Amino acid sequence: MYVGGRWIDGAGRNALAVENPADESIIATIPEGVAEDADVALDAAKAAQPAWAALPAVQRADFVLKLADRVAMRAEELAQIITMEQGKPIGQARGEVGAVLGFLRYHAGNARRIEGDIVSSDNINEEIQIRRHPFGVVVALTAWNYPAALAARKLAPALVAGNTVVLLSHEVTPLSGLFLALLADEAGLPAGVFNVVTGRGPVVGRALVQSRVTSLVTMTGSTRAGKEIFATAAETLKVLRLELGGKAPFIVMDDADIDAAVEAAVAARYTNCGQICTCNERMYLHRAIAEEFLEKFVLRSARLTIGDPMTDPDLGPKVNSAEIAKIKEIVDQAVKAGAEILLPGGPLKDGAFAKGHWYSPTVLSVADNASPVMQTEVFGPVVAAMKVESFEQAVALANDTAYGLSAYIFTRDYRRLMRTPAALNFGEIYFNRANGEQFQGFHTGWGQSGLGGEDGKYGFDGYLRKQTLYLNWG
Repeated sequence: MYVGGRWIDGAGRNALAVENPADESIIATIPEGVAEDADVALDAAKAAQPAWAALPAVQRADFVLKLADRVAMRAEELAQIITMEQGKPIGQARGEVGAVLGFLRYHAGNARRIEGDIVSSDNINEEIQIRRHPFGVVVALTAWNYPAALAARKLAPALVAGNTVVLLSHEVTPLSGLFLALLADEAGLPAGVFNVVTGRGPVVGRALVQSRVTSLVTMTGSTRAGKEIFATAAETLKVLRLELGGKAPFIVMDDADIDAAVEAAVAARYTNCGQICTCNERMYLHRAIAEEFLEKFVLRSARLTIGDPMTDPDLGPKVNSAEIAKIKEIVDQAVKAGAEILLPGGPLKDGAFAKGHWYSPTVLSVADNASPVMQTEVFGPVVAAMKVESFEQAVALANDTAYGLSAYIFTRDYRRLMRTPAALNFGEIYFNRANGEQFQGFHTGWGQSGLGGEDGKYGFDGYLRKQTLYLNWG
């Protein structure tokens, strides 16, 4: 782990050999975290926070920009680390590094946007001042699907706002977070401002959330894990930012540009092997265009390349065997419930795929929105389609879910466009385009897809708490 400006292992022994992090052999050297690591890291962050918060925000932003410069200098190394530990094709890993740079540089620009308010008082010789302050120590818990980008998404606004950070680098993909710590060290961030620990969420993560040193917890992960964090944080009433699972509907109406919709549906389903919470998880197709759309979608899905992610195919491997088993079970349940297989896909085990965790694109057709594949987050290269008669039916079926993160709709009807924001119960809607949120937007889930939100001015403001001063000079 990287704590208080020093490299130590999970038991406090010698420094980790991270000088050549692109060497996949060091994956085996990352020790299993222990709960005591949490206390060490939190104490370092707590000790460093007052001096960090006392710096002018632009000086904090300068450190973040120096970190961005280090990321840019060693971008290819970081991309290779991401691919080796997570499995995404190298081109997509380079895109993730681009997102790291974007988050760091965007939020550095918020340094001069920390504002307050002066409000008139009901009393004579008095005014009301509302200020923003950092929370203190922020705990960041990230998912394995974008191990570097998700870390930067939380780290950048937290630091610029004046907080210090303890990052639990996910146990499945720990190296990206550790490499960011190495770059932060090279960039000269003061000791204790950014700390990284490794280990299992139920052990180290729970200890981080439970600690009274922790002021705010920001987490990206599954809804199940989010609920556990919510329960654990209740004892000390932690402030939470939870970006959780999704089950995004992809609606295509009879007047849509079918070719554009197919391309967007393919990108939104299969990028990162479908391991994105905003992915196209279920398609609702107007009956008038359903056959044409499905024919083209299945052909495009079947043509996608799968292989060694370092050769930059369309799809790399899934992250582990447990994910393969989970997806297969969902598909099996859907077929048992009556789903028709349009593209069999499924696990790949022979020849070049004898080693590793591979899953080929799979397309299903269902007639019942209660099908397991329409209600359970797949998080892999599997998608089901259902025919609908109208916009109203598509919206009703799309809203029939516990999730509320992202939704897609393709139509040329401006009346549907104007109705969509009020009709769809999702925090993020993509209209006539594929997924891919932007730094200045606001990425937020409704329902069981989360609390709070990330990105843009609203996400940045989430790392600042408000204080009211009644100033009387009478």
